[in-house]
Amino acid sequence: MMLKLVHLLGVLVCGSQAALQVSISLNKVELSVGESKFFICTAIGEPVRLEWYNPQGERIVPSKRMALHTETSRSRLIIYNAIIEDAGIYRCQATDASGHTEEASVVLEIYQRLTFRDVQSPQEFRHGETAEVVCDVISSPVPVVVWYYQDKEITEEHHSRYQVLTNNNLQIRQVTKADEGVYRCEASVEARGEIDFVDIAMVVNVPPVLSVFQQSFNATADYQESVTFTCMTSGSPDPVVTWHRKGQQLEPSEQYIITRLEGGRSMLTIRNIRQGDGGSYTCKATNKAGSQEREIFLKVFVQPHITQLKNVTAVEGSAAMISCVAEGEPLPDISWRRASDGQTFVDGDKSQDGRFEVRGRHGKSVLTISGVRLTDLGRFDCEALSRIGGHQKSMFLDIEYIPKFLTNHTIYYSWEGNPVNISCDVMSNPPATMLWRRERFTISAEGTANTRVHSADGKSVLEVTPMSDRDFGRYNCTARNNIGVRYQEFILAQADVPSNPYSVRLSAVSQRLATVTFMKPDSHGGVPISYYLVQYKEVGSQEWKDVKSHSIQTTVVLTGLEPNTTYEVRVAAVNGKGQGEFSHTETFQTLPIREPSPPAVHGQRGMGKAYRLGLVKQDDGGMPIVEYIVKYKTDKEEQWMTKLVPGANDFAMLQPLQWNTRYEVEITARNVKGLSEPTFYQFFMPQKPDITAESLFSGLGLGTVVGLGLGALLLLLVLVDVSCFFLRHCGLLMCITRTLCGKKTTTSGKGKDIEEGKAAYLKLPLKEENGKESLKPDTIEIKVHSDNSIHTKPDVSKA
Repeated sequence: MMLKLVHLLGVLVCGSQAALQVSISLNKVELSVGESKFFICTAIGEPVRLEWYNPQGERIVPSKRMALHTETSRSRLIIYNAIIEDAGIYRCQATDASGHTEEASVVLEIYQRLTFRDVQSPQEFRHGETAEVVCDVISSPVPVVVWYYQDKEITEEHHSRYQVLTNNNLQIRQVTKADEGVYRCEASVEARGEIDFVDIAMVVNVPPVLSVFQQSFNATADYQESVTFTCMTSGSPDPVVTWHRKGQQLEPSEQYIITRLEGGRSMLTIRNIRQGDGGSYTCKATNKAGSQEREIFLKVFVQPHITQLKNVTAVEGSAAMISCVAEGEPLPDISWRRASDGQTFVDGDKSQDGRFEVRGRHGKSVLTISGVRLTDLGRFDCEALSRIGGHQKSMFLDIEYIPKFLTNHTIYYSWEGNPVNISCDVMSNPPATMLWRRERFTISAEGTANTRVHSADGKSVLEVTPMSDRDFGRYNCTARNNIGVRYQEFILAQADVPSNPYSVRLSAVSQRLATVTFMKPDSHGGVPISYYLVQYKEVGSQEWKDVKSHSIQTTVVLTGLEPNTTYEVRVAAVNGKGQGEFSHTETFQTLPIREPSPPAVHGQRGMGKAYRLGLVKQDDGGMPIVEYIVKYKTDKEEQWMTKLVPGANDFAMLQPLQWNTRYEVEITARNVKGLSEPTFYQFFMPQKPDITAESLFSGLGLGTVVGLGLGALLLLLVLVDVSCFFLRHCGLLMCITRTLCGKKTTTSGKGKDIEEGKAAYLKLPLKEENGKESLKPDTIEIKVHSDNSIHTKPDVSKA
């Protein structure tokens, strides 16, 4: 309260002179870092001094970033390239001659706009390390930074290896090549609605991974041989591969050929290998992420060479010894491989069954096979292998064995006069000689009166034609080679006729047909059944009729039977030996003759006003169908029309019929016994079809169509000539008119009759149908008027 009174007294004391007042053009200003701004301070009164003070209370002295332009009552403060430290309250103070001061102030708020400072892209990292993708962004207030990858926000909840650090950088632990890509750093200031982003490409450099297909090589010196080392490299970026020996990088030359292929493959080929080329070679791969080396060793020696390996023949059940001798430097190791199943044997090996055993010493290996089997037959490979290479040769183990018979079919059947082939099939090595014996006698290769011998590789066939009971019995086949002899006995048995069929049954019996079924006989007599014989006859008759089965089918259809008749039937089986006994006789009776069953009908529209009825015969009742009685009428009529169709026909044609009409049909089949029940059928005739040009000409031949075309052309010419006559007074018709009338007609319009308005009447005769001329009332009058117009009308006068 005291301050206000003092201030009021001061105003009253100074009231005699102008009051000092100070104002600034702006009260509050927001300015972005880097922007420039000026403020104008105006003083009212008689100031002798205008001064500016910064937020620290210090009087502002002009500098490069702050300039002052002061006049008597006006001062302008300019701030260039504002920085955060420039924020605060700026005061403008005016002082008059008496030392009285007044001031005004302006609040300057300076904020930092979103600014990405020197963000590098791409940013490179090493595979497996913890990567920190730098996104240096500043603003005031502090921005909110969100990271995105593949259009999805990166959150620690869903990305355990990712973390956004307090400095807004993105940390990725154990970074891999799969993390490579474009990351978006998005910064926003919610208070100002300001947002911006920068895309940062992250590249993951993978240290070289170097592999070699083979780390050591052996080569033979002084044989103009070459060897190729291969290095496979991977990494990012693609590594640079160099080859080194004894600390020196190898350059391409006649001896060293360096080849670089796609896929990170590098090859070093050493040509014309000499003893001095042996040693260590280094393949080195280098990129930004590091380097890796692999050594390849070349040792130059004499390659193994097999000098002795021969084919071996062994007898089944005995022992086989196979020897393989090899040389080389160093002395190679020898192994065996069985080609049939790929099983290998090395020195000291013994198979589970104990039959295979390998023993070797000083470049010689012996494979011993005990108890040789036929399955051991085949190729065996001997491989001599050392550190510098290998050599392989093959031999064949042949197995000799006693003859073996291949068939168990030892019983054959035949009968007197019927030849039979007894086959003796043998497998043996070496091939066996084969002989046939009968009791104690050998059958010669030329044979006897009723025996013949046919021989082929591993097979001998004895053809026997039994002439009497003595030819049946035992025959012996003897097979012999240098390993041993084997015998096989065959029995030639006398064949018999089949036993009788049984379970004879009759089914599907009608007036004319019957089906016979039966079971096969228990014994075929040693010879396959050829067919079955079915015999049947009427009861009381002595004459049997024969029917043969088709092949060995056990179903036979009897045809041509008489209606209402009792029959007997029996069945016998027939083989090469002859006919067997008949089965038990069965009796059956055919059905009596009766009226036929109603026919089945299906319809199909015919040509024009016709309709085709298809007739399907059903059971004819035991007698042929004599005729079909077809009655038909419209659904509006009472009177039936009747058509008789022969029984041999399978259709009936109804014509002529009415268009657009429904018809009812009744069909009855008749045999000598009588009429069947009627079959009823209905059909509908469609509307009369439109007659089109296509339907008119579809039935005409080429000549008729050409004739119609010429007629139409002639008619067109006549119409053109008539038009010329009426319109232009010319043409063929005009000439005929002039000849008939004897008058001269002109088109100039200057004729006497025309000028006077008189009409000239021309009578043109017409042709009747018989070709004679007629001057009946149908005669045409042609009237020519003075205006050259022409009118026609029928002549109503009598001729």
